[in-house]
Amino acid sequence: MKQLRNCISNQVTIESKALDTILSAFEPQELSKGQFFLRSGNICRQMAFIESGYLRMYNVADGKEITFWIGSSGKFITSLSSFVFQTSNFWNIQAVTDCQLYVISRDKHFELGKTQPKWLEFDNLLLAHSFALLEQSMFAQLHTTAQQRYEKLMQDDPTLFNQVPLQYIASMLGITPETLSRLRNNSTQPIS
Repeated sequence: MKQLRNCISNQVTIESKALDTILSAFEPQELSKGQFFLRSGNICRQMAFIESGYLRMYNVADGKEITFWIGSSGKFITSLSSFVFQTSNFWNIQAVTDCQLYVISRDKHFELGKTQPKWLEFDNLLLAHSFALLEQSMFAQLHTTAQQRYEKLMQDDPTLFNQVPLQYIASMLGITPETLSRLRNNSTQPIS
């Protein structure tokens, strides 16, 4: 739970007692590789902090799995619209590796928002980061090349390529596995 503690305290200035109250609302959960945190069509009633491992958000369109995002250690993951509005969820969230999570229920999340002002401040930052990530992803799909998206991901999370199947990474980048393979081969060649 040290990583979750650091994640919150690095974003907001918070007293130890308030932080302990917030952390007490989280429950540890382990997922084995392939296990689901959430399935599409269900209502999302929890949010997870990823202590270790990788989870992917994906959906199936025309029989093909489309990976939206891959969450890694130190990140939160949920189906945001379903979690907040209690609507049917679009995404599957599945463990790509064995995962250690800290999970907070929707009820506890919103109760903390009423009783712990620093949780509300932190939650607002989480929401802003989520929108920024979505905005950056949409911009990248529209205005950058596959090579640029690949290089950015390599720069941001190089260990991802050793832990997650390449077809998931390719899907998240909006390219075919063959294109990803070509980009990886080209990037190892010296620049002339």
